[in-house]
Amino acid sequence: MAAAGGPTLDRVSDDRWLPPVPAYEPAAPQEQAAPPRRESALKRFLGPIAVGLFALVKYGKALLLLLPKAKVLTTAGSALVSVAAYALFWGWRFAAIFVVLIFIHEMGHVLQLRREGIKATAPMFIPFLGAVVGMKELPPDAAAEARVGLAGPVLGALGAAALLPVYWATGSELWLNLAYVGFFLNLFNLLPVTPLDGGRAMSALAPWMWFAGLFVLVLLLFVAPNPILLLIGLVAAFDVYRRWKGRNEPGAKAYYAVTRRQRALIGATYLVLLVGLVAGMDLTYVERQL
Repeated sequence: MAAAGGPTLDRVSDDRWLPPVPAYEPAAPQEQAAPPRRESALKRFLGPIAVGLFALVKYGKALLLLLPKAKVLTTAGSALVSVAAYALFWGWRFAAIFVVLIFIHEMGHVLQLRREGIKATAPMFIPFLGAVVGMKELPPDAAAEARVGLAGPVLGALGAAALLPVYWATGSELWLNLAYVGFFLNLFNLLPVTPLDGGRAMSALAPWMWFAGLFVLVLLLFVAPNPILLLIGLVAAFDVYRRWKGRNEPGAKAYYAVTRRQRALIGATYLVLLVGLVAGMDLTYVERQL
């Protein structure tokens, strides 16, 4: 018996207690899919070309506007790669500021090249080798080459010196160490051998000093063997050989003809840089106790 007032289980004949039965509807006959249409080989070939032409027409103007920025993108991209490479050894803060110091040095070359009316490429960073600025045309004479070469260490030395007030304000040795490295790199670039900046200065002062620079590089390789020094030495040896071999050609004689006034100004700039960078390294040197 069910509870009073509740439904009884034996009243199955009552439709209220049976589940509804869905109405039967015959399934509609399925339509057969049409066989896929085969595109002709010509249409398959021309289709992507048509899409590419349409995209070129639609977005070509934007691409043309981006072309002048390609140099900036190349410089920024290579700089980021260099930061990542240096950060593996010295941390990202040191690496980022170090790359900025290299950029300041290279911009010294770029600015002087513009003053000389020489077209050049944007700075390209090469991890563990610094950066390069390619000249699209040769300087008119050795004096112009010397000015372009020395402009890098001049601006680079100022960039390294600008870190000293930051160190004095913060007391962080990070800035002192970076200033020391900046002074050292610009001093190394004054070695009197091409393609380093000091070698370009010697083009106007005394080309025979290239051999003295090669000798110093060989000594450094014996004292501190280093693949980067070896690479610089090989490039320098080839460049010195090429220049010295052709020094007596008529075009070369005209190129290396420098007035006394030009030689005096270039020599004075070189000596001031040499003394200033050595003094900067002495000022920022921190003795480490092992």
